[in-house]
Parts: sequence; C-alpha cells; structure tokens
Amino acid sequence: MRTSIATVCLSGTIVDKLHAAADAGFDAVEIFEPDLVVAQQSPEELRALSDRLGLELSLYQPFRDAEGVSDDVFRAVLHRAEAKFELMERLGIDTVLVCSNVATATVDDDAVSASQLARLADRAAARGMRIAYEALAWGRFVDDYRRSWRIVELAGHEALGVCLDSFHILSRGHDPAGIESIPGEKVFFVQLADAPLLSLDVLSWSRHHRLFPGEGGFDLPAFLAHVVRGGYRGPLSLEVFNDTFRQTDAWRTARHAHRSLRVLEDATARLLASAPGGATDLATVTAVPEPRGFDFVEIKAENTDAVAVLLDQLGFAFAGQHRTKDVRLWSQGDARVVLNEQQARGREPSIAAVGLDVADPAAAASRASALSVPRVFRRTSAQDQDLPAVVAPDGTEIFWSTPTPGSATPDWVAEFSGGFGAGDAAIRGIDHVNLAQHAADFDEAVLFYGSLLALRPSATTEVAGPVGLVRSQVVRSRDGGVRFALNVAPSLSERDATPDARPFAQHVAISCSDVVGLARRARERGLRFLPVPTNYYEDLAARFDLGAERIAELRSLDLLYDRDADGEFVHFYTPTLGSVFIELVQRVGGYDGYGAGNAPVRMAAQHAAA
Repeated sequence: MRTSIATVCLSGTIVDKLHAAADAGFDAVEIFEPDLVVAQQSPEELRALSDRLGLELSLYQPFRDAEGVSDDVFRAVLHRAEAKFELMERLGIDTVLVCSNVATATVDDDAVSASQLARLADRAAARGMRIAYEALAWGRFVDDYRRSWRIVELAGHEALGVCLDSFHILSRGHDPAGIESIPGEKVFFVQLADAPLLSLDVLSWSRHHRLFPGEGGFDLPAFLAHVVRGGYRGPLSLEVFNDTFRQTDAWRTARHAHRSLRVLEDATARLLASAPGGATDLATVTAVPEPRGFDFVEIKAENTDAVAVLLDQLGFAFAGQHRTKDVRLWSQGDARVVLNEQQARGREPSIAAVGLDVADPAAAASRASALSVPRVFRRTSAQDQDLPAVVAPDGTEIFWSTPTPGSATPDWVAEFSGGFGAGDAAIRGIDHVNLAQHAADFDEAVLFYGSLLALRPSATTEVAGPVGLVRSQVVRSRDGGVRFALNVAPSLSERDATPDARPFAQHVAISCSDVVGLARRARERGLRFLPVPTNYYEDLAARFDLGAERIAELRSLDLLYDRDADGEFVHFYTPTLGSVFIELVQRVGGYDGYGAGNAPVRMAAQHAAA
C-alpha cells in the first residue's frame, strides 16, 4: 500500500520536509496548513516540486469547526471552504480533512451535522474533490469514529467519507473492530500514530506525545488489520505530533518514520496471514528469529591499556592480537571483549559495537536492508570474516555472526593469536549491555532494537539520580539471552559536538556463578570497586533479613544486593574509564531484574567520583 507522512511530523521548512519525505521513500505527503501558510513558495511551486520528487500531495488538513453550528456561522464556513478548495486546486490535492468541531459547535444533532457536511461535499464535488470527516478525541459533540460514520452515512453523499486516525480511536479506548463495518470505499483516509500509555488529557497527549508505530503502547497491527479487512486500499499516512521530532533532522526523522511504517505493514500482514483468506497488499520484510546471545562487546579508544588492566583484574584472559589490525581480544567463558584502537585518535574508552549470535546473519542483514538501516563498512583483509553489521540510532554498531556447526566458538576468533593464561572460571558470559541514549534517539532506538532484532520492549521506568530522572527501558529476547538497557537522562539530552560523546556512562554487565569469590579474587589482583556508602548497608539490613554476617560480607566487598519473589541478585561495579564501566552480576534462582533499587546508589557514587 502507498505510504504517506504529514508535514507536521518533520522539522524545517516545507521544502525541507518534501525533500526528506521523498528521500526516505514515501509515496505521498499530507500538507499541514500551518506549514503552507508560512512557506515562501507559492502553491504552484510546491506542486511542481512535489511532482519532480515523485510525491503525491494526498491530503490538505485540517479544516476546523465546520459542522454542528448555526445557519449564520455555517455561511461563514462555506465562504472559508471555497477559499480552501481553490487553494487545493492550485496544489493539486483532491481530499481535505474536516475534523469534528471543537470550538463553535452549538447544535448536538446528527441530522444537522450531516446536512451541513453534505452541503460542504456539494461544493467539493463540483471541483472533483472529497471531504474526509474525522472524529477528534476531544470533539465537542463528535469524539467517536462510530458517530462520525453515522453522520457520514446519514448525509449519503458520494464526496463525503471518514478519516480514521489511530490516536483518536485508541486514546479514547474505543473498539476499532467497528471499522470493519464501514465500507472500504467510504474510508477516504487513514492516519497512524502510536503513543505511550499515559494518564493525561487527550489534547496534551496528542499534541506532544505521539510516536511512530512500534514505539508506544497501542496495538497498531490489530488496528490496521481492521482497516484492511474493511476494504481500505488508500494511503497509510503518519500523523505524529511530537516535540522531539519537530526539532531534529528532518531527513533522519523521515527515514525513521518510513521504517516504522514498513515494520507496521509487515506485522499487520503477518497477523492477517495467520487467518484464512488473509492475503493483503501490505509489504512484508524478511522475518528473523530472536538473537541467541551476545557474541562480543567492542570497546574503542586511542589507548585501551587501562581497559585491558581492568579486564585482567576481573579475571578475563588475554586471547590474542588480531593478525592485521590494532585490535585485541579478551575472553572468558562465553564473554568476549574486543579492544579496538583503530582510527580512535583522541577517543576515550566507550562501547563502539556489540556482536550478536544469530541463526542466519544473511537474513538479519536482508531485513536491515529492507528497513533502510545504515550498514557498517569496515576494512577487512582477504583472510578476515566480513561480518554483516548496521548502525544503531546512537551510533553503536551491531554485528551478526554464527558459529560453524559443531563449534561453540565463532569463526572470527581464529583471527586472533598470541593469547596466554587462564581466566577466572566464575565468569560465564555477557548478561546485558547498557547503552546511554540522547533524548532525541530514545524512541527511535526502541523501534530499532524491537523491529530489527526481534527484541521485546519492557515497560519504561524512571530512576532518580544526582542529575535528575533517568528514563530506562529494556529490550530483550524472550529467554533473556540478549538484553539491552536503553537509558537517557533528560537533563543531559543536548547533543555534544563530539560524535563519540555520550550523555552519561554506559556499561557491560558480565554474568558469573560466584560473584563473592570473584570479587575477592579481583581485589587480590588489585581492583578497587566503585565504593558503596555505609548508609546503603544500614538500609539494606532494614529492608532484608540477611543477618549481620551476610551484610558485613557484602559491605567488605562493596557488593550490592536485591531480592524478589523469584530469587536474588548480587552485583558490583568497576570505576568508569572514559564513558564505560563494567558490572559483575550473579542471578540466583529466577531473579530476572537488574537491581533497579540500587541504581541511585551507583549513580551517586559515580557522580561523586567524577
């Protein structure tokens, strides 16, 4: 089906928006009236530009406060409508969105509204145009799509249909199943938006917190399935009011938006295909299973010696130097950390890449290509494996690999030689990776990890820290083998001029079988952990009946503790090097969290040490 985006979704001038939409692959654009009013270009110039870019101008919107008014007021509505119809002719647009009255309606009568909309439709039809009537969630009398359809049906005019907007329907909790009872030819336009599930008045919720599909809490695949089953075959258009998107690069936002629409089409097509007779015109992309686990984490810096010392103290073994590159490998158990000093002049240690173990790297790369995710190109020699990789919204590179059948070790490890020594047997693998996000990247990152890597987002949480609330959301595989914690501190949301700069520290969590023993041995090897204040252990003794001896043991090693109904969690943190630190964790029983209650202690200690 054709894809469309409203100009209100993007930043910049209307010319910027049209170019960005075309570059991203959209077929059509909705013209949001305020964008046209402030434009320097004439309607004819914008129409010509759209033609050159291959963009259809699919909708003019919004025309407000048209129905449910007195006769005197309606005469002014007709005068205003004629001017807009003339403007639409100049733009080459044949459909206008008329939203339900929120300001001037005084007559709560469907017959009156139907009569007035029919008279508007007469004027539109005389020019070969149509009216798409939309029920706004905050309409004075009409706030339900089922009522807007009753009014359209009562009017009985061929140039009058409905516009269905997922936000206006789902934010009010209205059942979208009724969409299937509306004849497909009477649905003139469909607008799509996701949103976080908030307790907020619908107007503020709509104007500031809409998201692209897949980033919020609405079940948009089910919504779109009802639309398609009802017979609609027009454009699928994004209308997302969001303060962040209106401040960020229009080209990047447009690509992000188009990707979200492709993901939604794919999810809806698969939902419909699971039912008899479910074939659709919706586009699909290559399906991939969840990743099976972490392959490696890469830390990059001009000088990684301090990180190497840290890994040695933790109990990692040096696994060798790469045969052609200034790259070293440290590993233990299934945990592998690559230290990369290539093209890193002036860079302090930070997480540069994450490798994932997947069943089919080629399929993962194919899905990424279909979703227009930027690929990574690294220099490799003829003897090196060229692992497929893409760039995440925050700049982190994501690599895919799979071991040779019958081997537990990925083939690329053979490119390293000269390793020596044995590591600490308590180290098992990589538990999770915490990636700091700029505020402008956060929602796009959730979509990226969910749609591209088939990971499942958890609920968003907020943790209090010394610099304000840190927003956190985990995306993970079903079995927990892959977990990314995505964090952003709103007070540190401004982008830095340095490309590699991070808003705050990020980290790698290493799982182990005996964190107490590992901590003791790391201490003996000279490692000093992030210090934990005495007040924490006094509070811990009050919260959990652990006994004085256990509390003393935890305190002596700067270990933190958490417990829930399913098990226990014991962990400690290293000092921060550059913008990265390491966490050692032990999960006991069925504990599946991250010690969220301890995060403020960690952030306060890091803030004090900075």
